[in-house]
Amino acid sequence: MMLQQNLIEQLEDAFATQDLRHRAETLRRLTDLFLAGSGRYSGDQIELFDEVMSRLIEEIDVSARAAFGARLAMVADAPPRVMRGLALDDAIEVAGPVLLHSLRLDDSTLVESARTKSQDHLLAISRRKVIAEPVTDVLVELGDREVAVSTVGNVGARFSEFGYSTLVRRARGDGDLALAVWVRPEIPRQHLLELFAQASEAVRQKLGAADPDRAASLQDMIAEASNRIQTEIREMSNEYLEARTRISAMHRSGGLNEGQVDQFAKAGRFDEVTIALSVMADVPIGVVERAIASKRTEQILVLAKAIGMEWETTKAILLLQAGAHGSSTEEFDQCCTTFMRLRPETAKKALQFYRLREQAGTSN
Repeated sequence: MMLQQNLIEQLEDAFATQDLRHRAETLRRLTDLFLAGSGRYSGDQIELFDEVMSRLIEEIDVSARAAFGARLAMVADAPPRVMRGLALDDAIEVAGPVLLHSLRLDDSTLVESARTKSQDHLLAISRRKVIAEPVTDVLVELGDREVAVSTVGNVGARFSEFGYSTLVRRARGDGDLALAVWVRPEIPRQHLLELFAQASEAVRQKLGAADPDRAASLQDMIAEASNRIQTEIREMSNEYLEARTRISAMHRSGGLNEGQVDQFAKAGRFDEVTIALSVMADVPIGVVERAIASKRTEQILVLAKAIGMEWETTKAILLLQAGAHGSSTEEFDQCCTTFMRLRPETAKKALQFYRLREQAGTSN
C-alpha cells in the first residue's frame, strides 16, 4: 500500500514524540485514509493499519480514543486487533459504541469484556443485534437487573439451557424480568412451566399479604387458572404431542419400563420423562410437570418409590429436575437417605392423595 509521503513523516514523528495531541491528530488522519478505502483493502493492508493504529492509540487520551472508536464501530472491515483493544477499554465512552455495533468482535472478546468490565459494558453488549449463547450465559449470570432485562428482551439474543435456567431463577422475584422471559417464543417448555409455577406462587403470596381473609376463597380460582394455562401451554407444544404419541405406543406394546425412563432422564428429555411417570404412576400429567418444574423433590421421590423404581433412576430424574445449576452432593445424599427410608406402602398412599387433590382442582 502506498501511503502519502507527508503521512509517513507524521507517523515517524508520532512514534518518536510524547505529544498526545500530535499522536491523536496523526491517528485521525490515518483513520480518514482507512475509511476512504474501506471495503477495498486486502488482508495484508488491513493488518498494516491494525499494527500502526494499535501503536498510536496506546497513549492518547480517553476523548480521542472515544472519537476514534465511534468512527470505526460500524465499519465491517475495521482492523480486528484495534477493535478488540477498544472493546476491552475500561472507559465505557470508548468501549460502548464498539461493543454495541462492531461486527469485528468475536464471542471470546465479548465474553472477556462481560467478565472483566463494568455493568455499562455488559449493557452495551446486551443491545447488540445478535448475541450468541456463550455471551448471553455471562450476561444473565453476571449482569445486574437492567442488563438481564435488556438481554432477554433482545430478539437477536440466543440462550442456552444454562441461560434459561439462570433467567428463570432470577425472575422468581422480578415481575418485569419474568414477563420478558415469558414472552420469548422459543423458551423451552420446561422452563416456561417452571417460570409460571414460580409466578403463580408469587401471586398467591401477594394476595395473601394484601387480604388474608379473601386469599383462601381465591385460592381455588388461582389454581383453576394455573391448571388451564398449564394445559394450554402443553397442548400447543409439538414436541409434547410427539412425545405423548411415542410413550403411549410404548405403553400399549409393553415397552415402557424403568430402563426407558432412566434413558429419557439422562438424555434430558423432559416431555418423555413427565409423560412416562404420569402413565406409570397413573396420575395426571400436571402433577408430574409441577413436581419437576417447581423443584418439588419430595414428590419425585414418592412417585418413583410408588412405582418401584431404583435409586439410580430416581437420581437421574432428580438431576433433570435440578437443571443447569445442579444440586450438591449433600442434597443428593439427603434425598437418597429419604428415598431408602420411604416405604412403598407409604408412597402409594401419598400418590392416592395426589390424585384426590388433583381431582379437587388445586395445584399445591
